[in-house]
Amino acid sequence: MTIATSHNVVVLAYDGLCTFEFGVAVEIFGLPRPEMGGDWYRFAVAAVDEGEMRATGGIRLVADGGLDLLNEASTIVVPGWRGIDASVPQALCEALRQAHARGCRIISICSGVFVLAAAGLLNGRQATTHWRYTDTLQQRFPAIDVVADVLYVAQDNVFTSAGSAAGIDLCLHVVRLDFGLAAANRVARRLVVQPHRDGAQKQQVERPVARDRESLRLGALFDYLRQNLADNHTVASLAQRMGMSERTFLRRFQEATGKTPARWLLDERLSQAQHYLITTRIGMEIIAERSGFGNGKNLRRHFQQHMAMSPVAYRKKFTP
Repeated sequence: MTIATSHNVVVLAYDGLCTFEFGVAVEIFGLPRPEMGGDWYRFAVAAVDEGEMRATGGIRLVADGGLDLLNEASTIVVPGWRGIDASVPQALCEALRQAHARGCRIISICSGVFVLAAAGLLNGRQATTHWRYTDTLQQRFPAIDVVADVLYVAQDNVFTSAGSAAGIDLCLHVVRLDFGLAAANRVARRLVVQPHRDGAQKQQVERPVARDRESLRLGALFDYLRQNLADNHTVASLAQRMGMSERTFLRRFQEATGKTPARWLLDERLSQAQHYLITTRIGMEIIAERSGFGNGKNLRRHFQQHMAMSPVAYRKKFTP
């Protein structure tokens, strides 16, 4: 099977396959999306094991080919492995090392990180996995800088994510890198999920179930802030608007979002600026003002810090 393209995604399948994580890769990279044009992802499934393979839930599958398909991949996805104590075939490790050496992007979801670790791809790099496995990963592979309690980590073309749903966040991040914010938002909308959760967001947000009235009030606040990003917002002004003490407001806000108000506003302002950059031709100063950065200097500083590129470079990369 030949699937030559600059956006060629190959996902691994194996006996004992984790169905949900595999399905995430299929849904985001393998589903036909004619509305995205002819340069969308090409997709194939590579078998780690020979013959028919079983997946969780009684599913049996036959792949498009074997590990030779990894030679054609620009991105390889490793779903959750069949068990953190299950050995990883040397042939798979070698195929992943060769792929990475030629510049292929390698992605793991949940316990798939143990495959990347066995292949030596994470030595000296940051990585994450499901919160249940972070301690085990660090103990078994001390050369890895394990980052606990984040959704995903992307470093040196090796991307790792936490448990199941965090794989969606990471894969949408990849779409954003490859095709831009608008494309990632369209895919997210089809999936009926949040368009963007920052990789640094915590896996677990410890909070009580919100009271119905409080949930409605916070939802109204989020809508208000998104419509008024250019305004100056302080903890004091927002707490007053919510009729709470500053201490109570900060606690409730972080319980609901996993972020401080300042970080939440920064993420929303960056998202707004990205939207203006790829959907309009208006100048940087106007974008900065409308997005809440005040001036072009601040806009450029935050883009460089959080996007590793200038706003001009971002516009050039993600607009036709």
